[in-house]
Amino acid sequence: MRKIFFGLLFLPFVALAQLQVSSTSNNKYPFPIVAKNTSATILYDASDEKLIEIASTLLADDIEKVTGRKPKTTTSKESLDTNLIVIGSIGQSEFIDGLIASKKIDVSSIEGKWERFLMQTVKNPFPGVSQALVIAGSDKRGSAFGVFSLSKEIGVSPWHFWADVPAQQRETIYVEKGKYVSNAPSVKYRGIFLNDEAPALRGWAEETFGGFNHEFYEKVFELLLRNKANYLWPAMWQPSAFADDDPENARLADEYGIVMSTSHHEPMMRAHDEWDRFKGGAWNYETNKEKLHEFWRGGIERMGDHESVVTLGMRGDGDEAMSEETAVDLLKTIIEDQREIIVDVTRKPAEETPQVWAIYKEVQDYYDKGLRVDDDILVLFCDDNWGNVRILPKKEDLDHSGGYGMYYHFDFVGGPVSYRWLNVTQLERVWEQMNLSYEWGVKDLWIVNVGDLKPMELPISFFLDFAWNTDAIRAKDLPNYYVDWAKQQFGEQHAQEIAEILTLYTKYNARRTPEMLKPDTYSLSNYREAETIVDEYKNLVEKSRVIYDKLPEQYKSAFYQLVLSPVELCSNLNEMYVAAGKNALYGQQGRASTNQYAEKTKELFFKDEALTKEFHEELEGGKWNHIMAQTHIGYTSWNNPQYNKMPTVSYLQNNPNAVLGYVVEHAPRMRWNTSGLFGQTFSTFDPINDQNYYLEIFNQGEEALNYTLAAKEDWIKLSATSGTVQFEERVYVSVDWSKAPLGKASGEIIISGAGRDYTVKVPIRNEIMEATGFVEINGVISIEAAHFSKRKDSKDIHWTTVPNLGRTDSSIMVEPANAEPQSPESAPSVTYEFTVFDDSDLAVETYLSPTLNYKKNEGLKYAIAIDDEIPQIVNIHEGETQPDWEYPDWWNDSVTDHIKKKRTEHKSIKSGRHTLKIWMVDPGVVFQKFVIDLGGLRPSYLGPPESKMVGGEK
Repeated sequence: MRKIFFGLLFLPFVALAQLQVSSTSNNKYPFPIVAKNTSATILYDASDEKLIEIASTLLADDIEKVTGRKPKTTTSKESLDTNLIVIGSIGQSEFIDGLIASKKIDVSSIEGKWERFLMQTVKNPFPGVSQALVIAGSDKRGSAFGVFSLSKEIGVSPWHFWADVPAQQRETIYVEKGKYVSNAPSVKYRGIFLNDEAPALRGWAEETFGGFNHEFYEKVFELLLRNKANYLWPAMWQPSAFADDDPENARLADEYGIVMSTSHHEPMMRAHDEWDRFKGGAWNYETNKEKLHEFWRGGIERMGDHESVVTLGMRGDGDEAMSEETAVDLLKTIIEDQREIIVDVTRKPAEETPQVWAIYKEVQDYYDKGLRVDDDILVLFCDDNWGNVRILPKKEDLDHSGGYGMYYHFDFVGGPVSYRWLNVTQLERVWEQMNLSYEWGVKDLWIVNVGDLKPMELPISFFLDFAWNTDAIRAKDLPNYYVDWAKQQFGEQHAQEIAEILTLYTKYNARRTPEMLKPDTYSLSNYREAETIVDEYKNLVEKSRVIYDKLPEQYKSAFYQLVLSPVELCSNLNEMYVAAGKNALYGQQGRASTNQYAEKTKELFFKDEALTKEFHEELEGGKWNHIMAQTHIGYTSWNNPQYNKMPTVSYLQNNPNAVLGYVVEHAPRMRWNTSGLFGQTFSTFDPINDQNYYLEIFNQGEEALNYTLAAKEDWIKLSATSGTVQFEERVYVSVDWSKAPLGKASGEIIISGAGRDYTVKVPIRNEIMEATGFVEINGVISIEAAHFSKRKDSKDIHWTTVPNLGRTDSSIMVEPANAEPQSPESAPSVTYEFTVFDDSDLAVETYLSPTLNYKKNEGLKYAIAIDDEIPQIVNIHEGETQPDWEYPDWWNDSVTDHIKKKRTEHKSIKSGRHTLKIWMVDPGVVFQKFVIDLGGLRPSYLGPPESKMVGGEK
């Protein structure tokens, strides 16, 4: 489990693995990094790798940020102070090697390993030196990761530049006596892809640094190291070309220890835009092979000895698919020829130069048809650009020595609609899909498309932390990840509250990307869905504002960037679309408020502009100008609009006189009336659910409307019996069950106003019924998957609840994620109890995460039954024969809605208590929710809210 704990502001000490950092000195904390009158000197070997000098210098800067006192750095053992911080790489640093030779430190557990480090306090390390804190790395990155682990724990966030997170202040720093040895990273190469970077990141970089030059990339490289990453695909949208734009870029990357590569469609260390600069002609291997060879050779020659991973293969120009007639044999030939170029230029066997082949979109067809590459080439699988893993290695292929990687997305330009503006990534889904990948053998490269980098700070941290140590973050640890991250950025005082906001706003955004929102996305008529969405976001804004006002001034900028701004922007956007939806619906109903909602839509549209302007111009004195410039309103196709465009609204010429109108919530649906407009009856009330429905009284004219309501029966309760409205208001209707007659009955409410009278029936069912579990409400039962009444695990497979995963609550899945398929007779299962009021056929809609058929077999399956039925085996991928990269309806729907629904029919279910049972058949199936439809299910985006539970605990 996790070995490094995060620092806590306002506490006397913070934990650094088994070593602790304290603000006070005693026998347990003897080593002073900064004491009352002195600072430890930082010692490193000038002949060591350049990264050691960089890390040592940055550590000195970090200590100064925390304490206000900057330690001295030196490369000489002459005239040393009594306390040292010694930093270096085994075999590269005379100081580290000397400590090994004198047996002051034992590095046998990390020597020769990949990116590991030792941190140890040592007495009398050198003559005249009382004590030292030694940070020894198995290689240069191992040393740097040890340094930046220390920086993080004393209170310097990896996001100190990119989100203006201030260092947590303390006057003195002491380190506990002891030793810590890091584990090997779970994933060998861990990195990000800067992509889709215009106009936001590019505009910011040009204004701040003059472009994507070495000054820009120095900030990126430092961020990667502080997050224990080592790999980068640089910005490549035309006209950017990392190595050609600024020759210092590649040199600096090598000094910082960042392994450079090029994206999935840019082979041989060449950026896409370089082909136009090269004037090589057609990007066609069959007709222009010689020019392509010349071009590719230049990329490998320029690479030189810089640590790199060379991308192999070939797609069409500009990341397009190659022509359909392109054969598998041609791609195989291309890769063979590229490897010959690598051998010829490097004068080394091909297997000594790391290489990667990306299985992206249609290239997967070639892989499925049997195309394989040499055993030393890393095979990079991909998600579907929407966070759903496409394919994983078969167990019989796990002996491929080059290993496997995964290219994942937090940002995408393409169908069905691009998403580029804000963070829409739910960490829990990243955990579930990357855990699935890891357990199926994808352990050699994880790279994620992060778009403009900001505002993806939270998911970037999570992705890289998980890649560093997959054992440290299991499903049960996910809630605490938000807390720990909030502590790291803002200190402990408000961390729990901030974590809740982060947890919920990313959940809400992941329901549907902002770019895909429409006025009718959320139902305005059913389950109070649209208003709930607006209220949830507004609640987060309110909580964020309260915390913002309480935070010390130095934290407000970071909090605004990482929490308040994205919450406020998304709240405003969702409210705008709901306002536009009300404008359309109310216009159809002839409401006087139609024009008000047109104006509200306009107001919120321009508020979006104002919030963006605030981020660009007022935040940090304009430091982040352009960074939020992605358009996000008014998409009409997959591609972003040139400008944000307000949703269409309409205006009415209202009757000058007051006119009464009303809507009955949850009125029985009719073909010609699905919204309850002028409904004649409510749905049935019952004492178990104790419904509280509304009558929405609205005005269809300009003059104020006076209305009255009268209940004919004394058991009908009204929240108001009269009122005056300019637009609309709600009167809530419920039942006093102590006065209601037994059995089935019906009462009436008379609505009067503006010379009109209407009668609305209130039917009740006041029967004594034994109910258990989730109870039917008007023909529907809704159950969150995590709220099972029983679970059955097997010896080797168990159910896991993934907190917060999904659109509405938490989700369940089985672990291990690479378990063997099971049959219902012996498989793990979960059981849900429910009660229905009448004999009926029913259907169960199972809400599933949109997992793809990563096994490339007939599909992933689960089993389902009501009571003692023979289990139905459900293939969640049945009919999904067209590949996702061709944008079929099945895929478009699942990534648009971020859900997959499977419906099963169950006949002749008697009234009373029953069980719904789910069996695991295949691993990888993630259950979010079950909706039992007894004929009352109404259209909505998220499905009905969870039904009332009787006689149990959720």
